[in-house]
Amino acid sequence: MSVIIDNALGVTTITINRPEARNAVDPDTARALYQAFLDFEGDPDQRVAILTGAGGAFCAGFDLKTAGSGAADAWITSLDLPPDWNDPVGDPRPGPMGPSRLMLSKPVIAAIEGPAVAGGMELAAWCDLRVMAQGAVTGVFCRRWGVPLIDGGTVRLPRLLGQGRASDLILTGRAVEADEALALGFANRVYPEGEALAMAQELAHALTRFPQACMLADHLSARMEPAELAAALRREWRSTATFAAEGRVGAARFAAGKGRGGDFADI
Repeated sequence: MSVIIDNALGVTTITINRPEARNAVDPDTARALYQAFLDFEGDPDQRVAILTGAGGAFCAGFDLKTAGSGAADAWITSLDLPPDWNDPVGDPRPGPMGPSRLMLSKPVIAAIEGPAVAGGMELAAWCDLRVMAQGAVTGVFCRRWGVPLIDGGTVRLPRLLGQGRASDLILTGRAVEADEALALGFANRVYPEGEALAMAQELAHALTRFPQACMLADHLSARMEPAELAAALRREWRSTATFAAEGRVGAARFAAGKGRGGDFADI
């Protein structure tokens, strides 16, 4: 089971469960994540969700083995966004990583241990709050492989960090550890290693105790208009053309063993 769901006291915890791949998301996992968050959104008894990963890793991004081999081609092709799509609320659609195009009415907290890189960073940026543990690392690692940000990274990172800081991370692909992520504004909280999930759950339960209508109204008002978000995601999606030119080759290099464990000296 690549996604584990636990509902307790109004908090839904959704865990990516592919620790052997550092929780990299393949098409089946993306579908499961997308459905898990749709189910959370539709459940009136669940007020806050937590997204986390099993085995000491949040998410190492999209599974480049499936991308490099062509096994993910049918999934990616199915995700094309029509030019008139402008309603991620009333017309929800999956992204390559699963829920990245959704605009939920209820808050989602990322509980981050280990790597949250490439598409994993985009999933974390999709969440409303990010709790990181010491030892966690984030970054646009897909820069090394010619794989574009197509899960909202180019849309959300500038809003979270400011344009200059976002450009630094997007252009360089450099690694960002937890303390710097806090200083940049990517992380909202940093705790000792191993405590991210427990602290995220504590925060989630605190949110469930507030009057919900007021909190959710403010939460909605503070975010992009749905049509603005949809337009930005459509524009970003056009960068998939670069994947055919560069990303397939880069994904194949990764699958062959280059750059594993964050070593990009020889890619």
